[in-house]
Amino acid sequence: TLPKQKAQRYEAVKWVMVFAIGVCTGLVGLFVDFFVRLFTQLKFRVVQSSVEECTEKGCLALSLLELLGFNLTFVFLASLLVLIQPVAAGSGIPEIKCYLNGVKVPGVVRLRTVVCKAMGVLFSVAGGLFVGKEGPMIHSGAVVGAGLPQFQSISLRKIQFNFPYFRSDRDKRDFVSAGAAAGVAAAFGAPIGGTLFSLEEGSSFWNQGLTWKVLFCSMAATFTLNFFRSGIQFGSWGSFQLPGLLNFGEFKCSESDKKCHLWTAVDLGFFILMGIVGGLLGATFNCLNKRLAKYRMRNVHPKPKLVRVLESLLVSLTTTVVVFVASMVLGECRQMSSTSRSGNDTLSLQGMSEDVNSSIKTFFCPNETYNDMATLFFNPQESAILQLFHQDGTFSPVTLSLFFLLYFLLSCWTYGISVPSGLFVPSLLCGAAFGRLVANLLKSYIGLDHIYSGTFALIGAAAFLGGVVRMTISLTVILIESTNEITYGLPIMITLMVAKWTGDFFNKGIYDIHVNLRGVPLLEWETEVEMDKLRASDIMEPNLTYVYPHTRIQSLVSILRTTVHHAFPVVTENRGNEREFMKGNQLISNNIKFKKSSILTRAGEQRKRSQSMKSYPSSELRNMCDEHIATEEPPEKEDLLQQMLERRYTPYPNLYPDQSPSEEWTMEERFRPLTFHGLILRSQLVTLLVRGVCYSESRSSASQPRLSHAEMSEDYPRYPDIHDLDLTLLNPRMIVDVTPYMNPSPFAVSPNTHVSQVFNLFRTMGLRHLPVVNAVGEIVGIITRHNLTHEFLQARLRQHYQTI
Repeated sequence: TLPKQKAQRYEAVKWVMVFAIGVCTGLVGLFVDFFVRLFTQLKFRVVQSSVEECTEKGCLALSLLELLGFNLTFVFLASLLVLIQPVAAGSGIPEIKCYLNGVKVPGVVRLRTVVCKAMGVLFSVAGGLFVGKEGPMIHSGAVVGAGLPQFQSISLRKIQFNFPYFRSDRDKRDFVSAGAAAGVAAAFGAPIGGTLFSLEEGSSFWNQGLTWKVLFCSMAATFTLNFFRSGIQFGSWGSFQLPGLLNFGEFKCSESDKKCHLWTAVDLGFFILMGIVGGLLGATFNCLNKRLAKYRMRNVHPKPKLVRVLESLLVSLTTTVVVFVASMVLGECRQMSSTSRSGNDTLSLQGMSEDVNSSIKTFFCPNETYNDMATLFFNPQESAILQLFHQDGTFSPVTLSLFFLLYFLLSCWTYGISVPSGLFVPSLLCGAAFGRLVANLLKSYIGLDHIYSGTFALIGAAAFLGGVVRMTISLTVILIESTNEITYGLPIMITLMVAKWTGDFFNKGIYDIHVNLRGVPLLEWETEVEMDKLRASDIMEPNLTYVYPHTRIQSLVSILRTTVHHAFPVVTENRGNEREFMKGNQLISNNIKFKKSSILTRAGEQRKRSQSMKSYPSSELRNMCDEHIATEEPPEKEDLLQQMLERRYTPYPNLYPDQSPSEEWTMEERFRPLTFHGLILRSQLVTLLVRGVCYSESRSSASQPRLSHAEMSEDYPRYPDIHDLDLTLLNPRMIVDVTPYMNPSPFAVSPNTHVSQVFNLFRTMGLRHLPVVNAVGEIVGIITRHNLTHEFLQARLRQHYQTI
């Protein structure tokens, strides 16, 4: 009964943790939203009163200086936070995508990262940069998901709880998926969209149980944020009026207009065309941003860190000046609509309509008119989006065109500088201006009176955002949930699909581009069909570094200090097959041809390596205490370990001078067939050394101390580094029995397995190492993530065609 009870307790704790992650992510969103609102209102209140005064007195330069003072200060603070934790820059979605795909990005889920991210995005949004706070919310949620179930942090080392659950990468990845989904849910008030985002963009490996937990986590985040925001802003606690940080408001025709429909079948044709244009614009945006990112990598990043801060300040300065000048000079005075003039007489469109009309700016315009450019630029981005979606008044085509152009160029320049920045809101705003422009043109020049401008603004926003990020399912659901209008499902879906297909014709989505620029070995969903011309033996790494079931401490230390592999095959030498294998007159395994063809190149590589390292190849680290190997032991040296420690960074310290040179080794000694017994992780080997788990050669392996699973995983997630260990207390002649700790039955493939099968196994099971084992149980190579990347497979395919 105990295992069953234990499993039930584990599951119950998992549900509690998922709920806690949702609540904490909601609170992070609340914190960001509250302070962004506070700082933005303060800034606009001061600057607006100054502009109104200076309109009469003619001191607009002073107003501009005030605005610059606010913006540059905020952006400077955001840049400083990124200097403290560089991984906090950008939206964080590419990093989280890599993490969920199975790549460890240093520092991406640390406590310090989430503090710098949340504080930094608050300042960069309040500082008037064309960035959103929604992308960083996803990163923040992921960090909460990674850290909360651990109950410990590097930044707060003294706070330690004995919490024995979830001490594995797989559990951590599940919680990060839940946290990322909760971030989307909090940002857009879209719990289902969040779950689908985590499934579509994030996790490489998914199971049914996880879906339910991730949805629960997203719901917890949405309702936590909703509960507190409704209470703080409206004073009605428990009313749930504000689902997410970004709310699109309610789309409905006014009751007086009987002809009005949100959309008709005729409009679908226009939506498809908008999707094509959105895809083209998105591809252009991504292309420009990629070139900018490459330029930054070459010219900005190698320079002192201060240069990055200066670049952020330059962007802020340019943006502020453009916004100010455009609002003052390029705006047109437009007639206010009847609903906004009637004031308190009509209470039918209360709430959203009031909110929209209260954010109208009347700079330089006579009574009953408003400045359309200032209304878009001199408001928080969320208000500008609501203006484009719901404002009954009109925006002139010239204003919309200029606004779109300026926003497009400046947001493209801004994404990638050293501040936390999201891309969703700028893309939505850009697209909404484009959609509103199309609606204006259709109404004015083609005379289509039935058009509802808000719908076109929404479809434009979807088309542009789809063209930039190339998400389909999750983005459709996020937009439907944000609009609260299920009838928009079909047009949004069609527009996003068309935008994605159009954009994919030219380049990848913005997040994939940034992942590629960083050189991260991200695995796609599946391989291309032509890759099946390759087999496992074509892509595996044949030069193995392995350990024996019973290995001396000095050999283990030597292996760990001279390699960076995360796992090592545990093997014994298959002496029975040795002579036949070398003569090649007996078919020992189904891949004998492969062995014979590659053996000389392997020998050459080993020789080169051993010469450059002035030492032995890995196969020399043989177990000296195998009973059936007759070896002459070198005379024991007192300072042997000391010598090893002094040469800690020298690859393969030359422990046995009397056995070199290694070039004289025979083929038999170099390439004995190796019988595969299991895999052991670097972290496990280091833990065994740290805890002194070994036995002396005069005794049997039964005398070796045994560690429990909890003791082995106590140091998770940061195991000690082999270079930092003090091994003076260990006798280098002692032997470690690794068999109780290795994984005796890892996933393995045959050398003749098709690459698509290898890829699917690797990706769906979330593997990091895949041994290639032949028909008689001999290991002939190992496949890691690097061997399955698109670039590596393409290179191997080219080699394959050349050899045919």
